Amino acid sequence: MKIAVVGATGLVGSVILKVLEERGFTNCDVIAVASEKSVGKMVEFGGKNIPVIAINDAISQSPDYAIFSAGSGVSTQYAPLFAKQGTTVIDNSSAWRKDENIPLVVPEINFDVIKQNDRIIANPNCSTIQMVLALFKLHERYRIKRLVISTYQSITGTGMKAIEQLEAEERGCKPASMAYEWPIHRNLFPKGGDFLPNGYTTEEQKLVDETRKILRDNSISVTATVVRVPVVGGHSESVNIEFHENYDMDEALSLLENTDGLTLMHSNDFQMPMYAEGKDEVFVGRVRRDDSQPNSLNMWIVADNLRKGAATNAVAILEQMVKTRNK
Repeated sequence: MKIAVVGATGLVGSVILKVLEERGFTNCDVIAVASEKSVGKMVEFGGKNIPVIAINDAISQSPDYAIFSAGSGVSTQYAPLFAKQGTTVIDNSSAWRKDENIPLVVPEINFDVIKQNDRIIANPNCSTIQMVLALFKLHERYRIKRLVISTYQSITGTGMKAIEQLEAEERGCKPASMAYEWPIHRNLFPKGGDFLPNGYTTEEQKLVDETRKILRDNSISVTATVVRVPVVGGHSESVNIEFHENYDMDEALSLLENTDGLTLMHSNDFQMPMYAEGKDEVFVGRVRRDDSQPNSLNMWIVADNLRKGAATNAVAILEQMVKTRNK
């Protein structure tokens, strides 16, 4: 089996290679793909160094699967070209997520939306993935009416350039280039993506659109504020959930505890991004009744945005597709 990783030299691409290795894909022919400036470089996979090739060369090899993490522009242009060759594309950008004909998938929740002839599968936004994993069983049982979300997102979501900016600022140096127009060190800013005409940002709108699509319920009211914070371990979210009906707290906790891929932190325990880094689980804690609003509850959700929020979810889609198509 041939698997192309498009954007293999990037921050998420390198984690995709690592997760593929961890999940036992070392016996596959993995093709590392990146921009022209990276062609000829070597990346490590399965104890070997493999050469980086150009995207058109990868298309000509007709891989069985291609995992994209190279930005929406690259995905928009090249995913259909891979698909035309019979390759199944799992895309980590925002290019295809809102397309009604493209499945948007978190395997634990809605793998069933993928049809046999689908050739492009969208991987959701990192913040969406960790949140809907915590919500979907609660939604099935009680039906969610409204979500109020505040995210505290790692600067790794912007890539290596943001990490370099933060590290330079921590040393008291002027960054070689700026990922953000504001300082990161000892700072935070309530902006993720670009501003929309309604005053929300594109990152905030993704939480609205993708949550409804994955949970298959356009009636859910969603409002979000995205904040970038100077951490590298993962994304954190404070989520207030209002249900259509009252809920039993013990049952709600049991539903969370029995969700695959989720770790429930009990009592006053909670997770933090520095301890979530490098892990595949979504951690949920600070679960408590909202005493100010009927049928409502609060929770704190943390996950490594490069792993479960991107690479691990994409590779999990790949695993499931391989199992399904090999039956």
